[in-house]
Amino acid sequence: MNENLEPELPVQKPSDEIEAQETAKANAEEANNLPVAEQTDDQLKNNEPEEQTIAEKKTDANVEVEAKSNVSEKEIIEDSKPKQSPVATETSTAKNEPLTKDEILEKLKNLASQKELPSRAEVESLKQAYYKLRVANVDAEKKQFIEAGNEEENFTPTADPSEDVVKTFLQEIKEKRANHAIEEERIKEENYNKKLRIIDSIKELTESSDDFNKLYKEFKDLQQKWNEITLIPQSKVKELWKSYQIYTEKFYDLIKINNEFRDYDFKKNLELKTSIIDAVEKLLEDADAVSAFHQLQNFHQQWREIGPVARELREDIWTKFKDASTAINKKYQSHFETLKGKEEENLAEKTAICDALKTIDYSTLTSFKEWDEKSKEVIELQSKWKTIGFVPKKVNTQIFEEFRALCDAFFEKKSEFFKGVRDEMDLNLEKKRSLCEQAKMLKDSTEWKSTADKLIAIQKEWKTIGPVPRKYSDAIWKEFVTACDYFFEQKKKNESSQKNEELENLAAKKEIIEKIKNVDQSLEPSELISQVRSLSDEWHKIGFVPFKEKDKIYKEFHEAVDAHYDRLKIDKTERRFEAFKSNVRDVSKHDNPRRVLLRERDHLMHQYNKVKTDLQTYENNMNFLSISSKGGGGLLKEITHKIDNLKNEIDLLVKKIEAIDESLNELEK
Repeated sequence: MNENLEPELPVQKPSDEIEAQETAKANAEEANNLPVAEQTDDQLKNNEPEEQTIAEKKTDANVEVEAKSNVSEKEIIEDSKPKQSPVATETSTAKNEPLTKDEILEKLKNLASQKELPSRAEVESLKQAYYKLRVANVDAEKKQFIEAGNEEENFTPTADPSEDVVKTFLQEIKEKRANHAIEEERIKEENYNKKLRIIDSIKELTESSDDFNKLYKEFKDLQQKWNEITLIPQSKVKELWKSYQIYTEKFYDLIKINNEFRDYDFKKNLELKTSIIDAVEKLLEDADAVSAFHQLQNFHQQWREIGPVARELREDIWTKFKDASTAINKKYQSHFETLKGKEEENLAEKTAICDALKTIDYSTLTSFKEWDEKSKEVIELQSKWKTIGFVPKKVNTQIFEEFRALCDAFFEKKSEFFKGVRDEMDLNLEKKRSLCEQAKMLKDSTEWKSTADKLIAIQKEWKTIGPVPRKYSDAIWKEFVTACDYFFEQKKKNESSQKNEELENLAAKKEIIEKIKNVDQSLEPSELISQVRSLSDEWHKIGFVPFKEKDKIYKEFHEAVDAHYDRLKIDKTERRFEAFKSNVRDVSKHDNPRRVLLRERDHLMHQYNKVKTDLQTYENNMNFLSISSKGGGGLLKEITHKIDNLKNEIDLLVKKIEAIDESLNELEK
């Protein structure tokens, strides 16, 4: 995160943007003239592969260059944004604003360390972003050097250690890409040799006199192996395919495969090719012409790998496939022609943005709030500018220079206005210094929850404070964010350690559940229950598990225990007491177990007194009832049953209170 009082557009030559746009447009024009992904009738009808079309590769390159061009213009606009306070900077990060050096280094580090090969576009983008920041820092340092009264030719920029780190990561990525290319070439050569061996094997089959069924099975296995091998050197594709096709056809001719197998093969090939035609025709409905074109290349490859169909159907099915392919290729070409037609529309939109900047009435901007609101409007216009595509080449430089000059004029006038609010900035500086000191005092705390809440509150307060003088802005912000980051990094490490411990506890509890399930049921009931209780005690001694697994593992535990209790017909009172003891053990792991236990004991005593009162009431009522009285027998039985239940409830409450007392005594030891 960076905190800046006054952002200004960087001094960048318009030619940078022009060059990037011209490169992208040149590639786009080249893509419009790419060869369509079609093959000659002889090639696909006879299943001979064509030379790999470069349309797909060029299109990818075009998209990549166009993306880089857009990045270039976006970054120019990005540099023209006003430098924001910490609030604005942290918010803008979520809106895809330029990365900081630390973020670029972190991304390059991740790309260099990951197993997958990073894309060139992503690496180049990060590299350009870094050197754009580097150039901006050097320019600022140079400006400060000259303003101090020094001669420009005596200026020497301060070395940036991060540049060596960037070069190291770029070198690692370069070596990784080189190694990947070497490995891919090795695999291609190895696959080429494998396919040569398959051709030799098919050749041997054509010269063999073994049983036909055996030869046919071997032939189909070789075809399967052939299709499973993909990458081979491009220069050898056509020659290799011709050899394979010659001996495949020779196998069918020389072995004199019977009509039943041949017709079956033709039928399966017809089904496969028909399904490809259906899929290609559906691609015509795809709104993404580029995606449809790339998918078409895959279908052409699949078509080449499928064998022939009946001779009388070959011309018809090939014509359908070719017509569908031609329609997709025309749609693909039309897509790029449409892009050209949008350039005039883009020019009109960019001209409208320039007109909006010209209509700003600076005489009405008399307060900080008004300038801030107007700045947001200008930034929104800059963001909109970035979303607009290319304009005609002949006016590209002119329209961009006009737009940039208008943005420069706005932020220069804003800078002049800010010179009158220095006193407020000095007060803001004192407030932020105070918050910074508070953050540094809290950064080493291990009271993770409370300290985190305090730091978050401090950060929120920081956001409410306005800008500070430019010369203190970066330093005070760096000091503040360093203290906050240090605490949250330590908190994250602690939580990670706690998470690992919880996962270990979960595994241990699952192991005990399995032991409970596997207790020998042939044991005496008393011995079996003893083992179950022992395992239960062991289960409860284990610490916390991940919160999302808590209910599930608890349910599995009680189901395993209840299975034994149900089989042995242990009464519900005993189970309730065992469950209560389990809860008491869990309470002992709280931050303040004594307070929780005392509160639970008070609750149980209240229940005990209430149940005892109810028991006395029912026992007194017994004295007024007589078995001989009308209806007395049934009521007497009901009251007797309630008295028995209340006595059992009193016994259970006494046991629970005693269990809590034991836990309290253990806590005092």
